[in-house]
Amino acid sequence: MSSQESRIEALLERAQLAPATRERLARYGELVLEANRRFNLTGAKLVEDLAEHLLDSLSVVPYVREPYVDIGSGAGFPAIPVALATGVEITMIEATAKKAHFLESVLGELDLKGRVLAERAEVAAHRPALRERFASGTARALGSGPTVAELLLPLLAIGGMAILQRGSLSPEEQIALADASLMLGGKTDVEIPLEGNRQIVVVRKEGPTPARFPRRPGVPAKRPLCL
Repeated sequence: MSSQESRIEALLERAQLAPATRERLARYGELVLEANRRFNLTGAKLVEDLAEHLLDSLSVVPYVREPYVDIGSGAGFPAIPVALATGVEITMIEATAKKAHFLESVLGELDLKGRVLAERAEVAAHRPALRERFASGTARALGSGPTVAELLLPLLAIGGMAILQRGSLSPEEQIALADASLMLGGKTDVEIPLEGNRQIVVVRKEGPTPARFPRRPGVPAKRPLCL
């Protein structure tokens, strides 16, 4: 184990994980930092920042169910930490080719069950093999609440849960997320406060998503529903 991995593992001790899980998370953190030196993979440049991303990713673990999808996966947060902590199989949707290639390499390096789809979520969610197939889904740092709901809910089966990691939500965004979720066949179910002004918002899929959603690539971010 490198000195950098040892530092990451030490910073993860407060998560009370099994030693083997901490070791694998630290190895993943090392891979992220190594890749970040070659291209812009994530804003986490320091060991301390990287450890915080790992710990934040683990906050969704209690709500994840298989089959599980993560959209806009980027460097792999939260999907890869979730897989390392739970052993669930992951589907990651990432449109940027370099990032998708990195995610593929991590799956192989860490012997994880999963796949990477190098395409936009707006396209993937209209594929019959993916649409309304997943029991849970995540999307980290991907846009406003309504934007994330529009990209994620079409992929979820009825009864599935969209697990949204958010900062503080303004009253306007809270209302917009609730209204957008209803348009998409979902309902805002519960908000779970976390440390540091963070929270998890769970949107439960209660009915089918209308076929027109998500809208064409780029539109959910440019014109969020109900905002």
